[in-house]
Amino acid sequence: MNKFGNSFSGLAELSYGDGEFLILKPGAFVKCAETGKQIPIDELRYWSVELQEAYITNHAAVVRWRTVQGKQ
Repeated sequence: MNKFGNSFSGLAELSYGDGEFLILKPGAFVKCAETGKQIPIDELRYWSVELQEAYITNHAAVVRWRTVQGKQ
């Protein structure tokens, strides 16, 4: 996506796959499952296929994984 050509706004809905994601509902961002912060679609790098969740950083992904696994 192009930051300057993006006419979408609001929350997007995605389907997360291995190494890629599919946009189900166009939007400008998704929310991090751990922090609740907005992640612009063009900056999305971390997600869980199993949980179908996005994460703002690799640290947030690890913290969430530990929580889900019960390994706080």
